[in-house]
Amino acid sequence: MAYNILSSNHDAEECVNDTMYLAWEAIPPKRPLFLGAYLSKIARNLSLKRWRAAGTAKRGGGQANLMLSELAQAIPTPRTSEDEFEYNLTVNAINQYLREMDANARVIFIRRYFFGDSVRDISNQFKASESKVKSMLFRARQKLKIYLEKEGVVV
Repeated sequence: MAYNILSSNHDAEECVNDTMYLAWEAIPPKRPLFLGAYLSKIARNLSLKRWRAAGTAKRGGGQANLMLSELAQAIPTPRTSEDEFEYNLTVNAINQYLREMDANARVIFIRRYFFGDSVRDISNQFKASESKVKSMLFRARQKLKIYLEKEGVVV
C-alpha cells in the first residue's frame, strides 16, 4: 500500500518501519480489534502524509494523484474546523454505504481507494478487464455521490 501511494521503495520502507514503531508504542494500552486493519490505516495515513510533504506529484507520483482526484468529485474535504463535524458525518455515511455495497464491488472500491491498487492490479486479481473495473469504480463513485447527497452531505 505504501509503495502504491509513494512509488518509492525507500519511502515505502520508511513508512512501514514508522508504522511498526507507532503500533509498538500504541498497542500496550490500546489493543486494536483487527490488527491488520489497524496497521493498514497507520501505514496509509503515514504514506499520504509523506506523499503530500514530499510533493511527489513533481516526481510523477504513484497511484495517489489519480486515486485522490477520482474521489475528489464524490467526497468533500474539510476546509475549516467547522467542517470537521460534517466530515465525521461523511465518514459515517461512507462506512454505511460500503456496508450496503455488493461484496465484490466493495472489495474493488477498497482495493482502489484505501490500498491504492492500480486498476490493472485489481483487474488481474479479479480476472476482469480493466474497462470493467473502471466502470465498476465509476458507478460506485456515482452511487456514493448520490448516497451522500441523500444523507445531506454537501458534495
